[in-house]
Amino acid sequence: MEVIISPSILSADFAHLEEDIRKAEKGKPDYFHLDIMDGHFVPNISYGPMIAETMKRITDKPLDAHLMITNPDEYIPKFIDAGVELIYPQIEAPYDVYRTVQLITDLGARAGITLNPGTPVDQVIPLLDLIDAVLIMSVCPGFGGQQFIESSIPRINRLREILDDEKPEVQIAVDGGVDMSNIGPLHGAGAEFFIAGSSIFKAKDIGQAVKDLRNAAKSWAGK
Repeated sequence: MEVIISPSILSADFAHLEEDIRKAEKGKPDYFHLDIMDGHFVPNISYGPMIAETMKRITDKPLDAHLMITNPDEYIPKFIDAGVELIYPQIEAPYDVYRTVQLITDLGARAGITLNPGTPVDQVIPLLDLIDAVLIMSVCPGFGGQQFIESSIPRINRLREILDDEKPEVQIAVDGGVDMSNIGPLHGAGAEFFIAGSSIFKAKDIGQAVKDLRNAAKSWAGK
């Protein structure tokens, strides 16, 4: 199973964003991750499509975006136009998630779906024919730097079982407190797409942190 690393720029130094991105690129990440928050669906506000446009001027790596917003259909076209290639709306949000996921694919991007820590993983089953990835939140969404929720590992195990039975090609992504202490067990449980913020951008050597996370996941898979 492959290992995909996507540094979350929410933890980068926005006063030196390009410098931090260049440092991360030395570790050869696969994506860069955008956390989109509107102050309604979650308490915080982050940034909008303009940051995706800025990122595309800095890096040629693909972008994935987690939409923690109440009106995703209004903004999905703007994020896709800005260069985002994989978009995860929330399954719990008060909108027609089927229509939202279909909009993403109709506009030519890859569609995912996000599950909060308290959401049963079997809720994704009706969406499996429409999505490319499931994002398991291993913290409560809306804030960076939170402590990893250990029960995420058995949740990923269960999701992996569901996907192996229903649609094995759907990827499992995980976001929230991912670091050297848990990326191995997460990969062993069935996750392959790892979003990491603080453990990369707060490290002394940002590029090496990307490499270390990938190697830790691969080493665990070989056990």
